[in-house]
Amino acid sequence: MRAYASGEIDQALDALGWGGNRLHAGVHLARKCLRRARATLALSAHGLGPGTQLIDRALRDLNRDLSPLRDAHALVETLDRVLRGAALAPGSRTLLTRARRAAAAARAQAAHAARADDPGLGRRRALLRVLRAALRALPWAELQPQHWRGAVAASLERMQRAGDRARASGDDEHWHEWRRRARRLSQQQRALKSARLGADAPKFDKHQIERLGEAQDLTLLLEHCGKGSPFAKTDRGALKAFARAQLAQARERIEAPQ
Repeated sequence: MRAYASGEIDQALDALGWGGNRLHAGVHLARKCLRRARATLALSAHGLGPGTQLIDRALRDLNRDLSPLRDAHALVETLDRVLRGAALAPGSRTLLTRARRAAAAARAQAAHAARADDPGLGRRRALLRVLRAALRALPWAELQPQHWRGAVAASLERMQRAGDRARASGDDEHWHEWRRRARRLSQQQRALKSARLGADAPKFDKHQIERLGEAQDLTLLLEHCGKGSPFAKTDRGALKAFARAQLAQARERIEAPQ
């Protein structure tokens, strides 16, 4: 588990060094790796001592610091996915193509600002090297099976509660919480399998996590139709209506019996 978590941080360090047009892909990969490292730390269920929470909070804060860059890229990716999807009415395709151009321009501005503020993301990478050393220094040999078994059971229960709450309320934040809980459980399953502890890994539908992610991307599109939107004011209402309809269909597919 120590090797897996530190390897994810190594991969994040490498990805944050990607330059040019690969900046956004690197940030996306780095954030995934940081979430996986945090999910592995959470498997310790306090078995690694108080330093675990300090490292986890620092990784969380670094990931949040990178989220504006990721959101700018995710918005473009979401529009690309929708444009590649089922047949669209000509008016909708024109609207979405125009929105995609605006989102791509906003993404370029976000990249320019990030490079100006932290060239090569060097400040973030320096912090991550410190966190990598701290993570490796934790007493991993002291972990016992009851630690990760208890953590997995708790993660599974939290995911199930989040799913029940999202289905009952229909609230966007509750759906986002469900997606986060499901993703955390999937990441813990990945860590356990890597550590050859697969018998402790939960079994669930990975396709559902993908569908939850796609639904969350549509929520991101909705959020960008409000204050500070990169889209033309005249387009925002139509984009919001389109995203709401797509989101309702996505959630129906998630809730449909498999």
